[in-house]
Amino acid sequence: MAQGPTDLLQRVPIFQGLEPRELERIAGSMKQRTFRAGDTVTAEGQGGVGFFVIESGEARVTIGGKDRRTLGPGDYFGEVALLTDSPRTATIKAETDLRCYGMTSWDFKPLVETHSSIAWKLLQTMAKKYQEPGD
Repeated sequence: MAQGPTDLLQRVPIFQGLEPRELERIAGSMKQRTFRAGDTVTAEGQGGVGFFVIESGEARVTIGGKDRRTLGPGDYFGEVALLTDSPRTATIKAETDLRCYGMTSWDFKPLVETHSSIAWKLLQTMAKKYQEPGD
């Protein structure tokens, strides 16, 4: 099972720069999730503990009821939920059938506690993402 998520994670910007063995550790902590077209994956303002990477399908992002963008294969969402217990900042709704790999905060925390190189690289990548204009 880990081969699929490992290949997918290699293409995700937040995981670029990680060594293959680090990607395999992360992939081993992820579980495949599927959502049908029309399903709400996350709801703005609600609690959330999951981080997702889209393997196939498309999802619509809305904030305050306004369309923001469409996510597709290789895109990810929910990374803030790995670090904080804050409510979701956007609603994500499956536009088509959606297949994702997901990880919960309780799977993520032990991973980064025991593998500090993963934690550091992910924090650097996330910091860069939030410094980019328009994000």
